[in-house]
Amino acid sequence: MAKARPIGMMLVALLGACSSNSPTPTAGPSAPAATATASVAVASPSASPTASTSPTPTSGGVYAATVSGNLTPRLAGLAPRVYVPNERSGDVTVIDPLTYKVIGRFKTGLYPEHITPDWDLSRLLVSNMSSSTLTVLDPATSRPVGNAISVVTPYDLYFTPDGSRTVVVNDYINPANVKLNGLYFFDRRTWKKLGWVNIPWMGADDLDMSANGRYLLVSCEYSGIVARVDTTSMKVTGSVRVGGLPRDVRLAPDGRHFLITNESLGGVSVVDGTTMRVTRFIRTAAGAHGLEFSRDASRVYVNNRSAGTISVVDLASLKVVATWRVGGSPDEMVLAPNGRELWIANRYDNTASVVDVATGRMTHTIAVGEAPHGILYWPLPGTIAIGQNGNMR
Repeated sequence: MAKARPIGMMLVALLGACSSNSPTPTAGPSAPAATATASVAVASPSASPTASTSPTPTSGGVYAATVSGNLTPRLAGLAPRVYVPNERSGDVTVIDPLTYKVIGRFKTGLYPEHITPDWDLSRLLVSNMSSSTLTVLDPATSRPVGNAISVVTPYDLYFTPDGSRTVVVNDYINPANVKLNGLYFFDRRTWKKLGWVNIPWMGADDLDMSANGRYLLVSCEYSGIVARVDTTSMKVTGSVRVGGLPRDVRLAPDGRHFLITNESLGGVSVVDGTTMRVTRFIRTAAGAHGLEFSRDASRVYVNNRSAGTISVVDLASLKVVATWRVGGSPDEMVLAPNGRELWIANRYDNTASVVDVATGRMTHTIAVGEAPHGILYWPLPGTIAIGQNGNMR
């Protein structure tokens, strides 16, 4: 394999919260900041990254195109499917979400990590990290089509909101390979390489784009750092030490703050993307890993992999308002279009599970392959895909 990425074997506890405007963070306090912002719930999706949060709420904020649950007309005729990439078995399981039955399975490359809709929603891409390829899926047939796309060690991939660029994450966790750790930028249509950004902190992992796409925040999972990268200059422009093991990253509906789960600290850091400061730490439970917004974007679901729970966080108060005990080892997850079900990949249990968000109860468990990871429900509401496993706007 191009990179050794043992599942859940490495644990680093680098506590602190500091900020920097250069790739080298300055020293700071030894714990996440406790002061809260008033809310990260909703704001104008057109807000500038340097502007203050809009006082006029817009339903869903940056996720306004997804809150209705309605599919764009060009996707309305597709049969719904759930795709589960199985890291260790090197294949994808296809599930009919109406019957909860497995209806297909196909091989991919080595270590398929995430299934990502292309920016224009035309196809699905499986990131085969250890084969350095992307398997192309036709969502009309739920099968691979054409030749795989050659991309060096893709852990996951993202798109700038204007659809011009693809960002491929190379996630290296060995300090000896830190020069290979970072982000490749490509022209989305031609796959011409535009640039490379070395992230000098181990474990470039998940990221999300600012509201206007001018910058992104990427977690460096084995360094306790979150880095900011300018998507035009393709340079690191800031960083903040959040400590622990930062994992999933999602832009809050207000378009300014980012939510970052922290597996070893057991919670979620709220980071202001403009100032690169931690404004709040929300404690959830052991192994906080994945994030998914409710369909109305008023709450965020946080799965806690070690605890086998899901914390429901109200975005207006930034407080946990419910905890669901679902068992298993919840990892990546995706919300059904109607907002009623969370589909979850259980990384260490070789299953996918379904949770009813009205009751918080697990309703179905489905055997899949070995080490399921970046699960995708497709189609989803929204007009563009930002990346990972169904980050839609």
